[in-house]
Amino acid sequence: MAVCEVCGNDYAMSFEVHAAGAVHTFDSFECAIQRMAPICEHCNCRIIGHGMEINGHFYCCAHCARAADKQRGELVRDHA
Repeated sequence: MAVCEVCGNDYAMSFEVHAAGAVHTFDSFECAIQRMAPICEHCNCRIIGHGMEINGHFYCCAHCARAADKQRGELVRDHA
């Protein structure tokens, strides 16, 4: 059993995520998302889909990128 680094639950089915040279232990995807998912710089939601990064800034969608910064937002387009 291992202890989740977010909620502290000691759980037999916990799992590890290896990312950027670090090892993280979680008891659920919810806790993994809470700890690891980037946050949209416009609407503050957790980015659990593809999202986008523009010059080191993270957004959940093209709309948020355009709303946050017109110059950066012009670099992205919504896909049909």
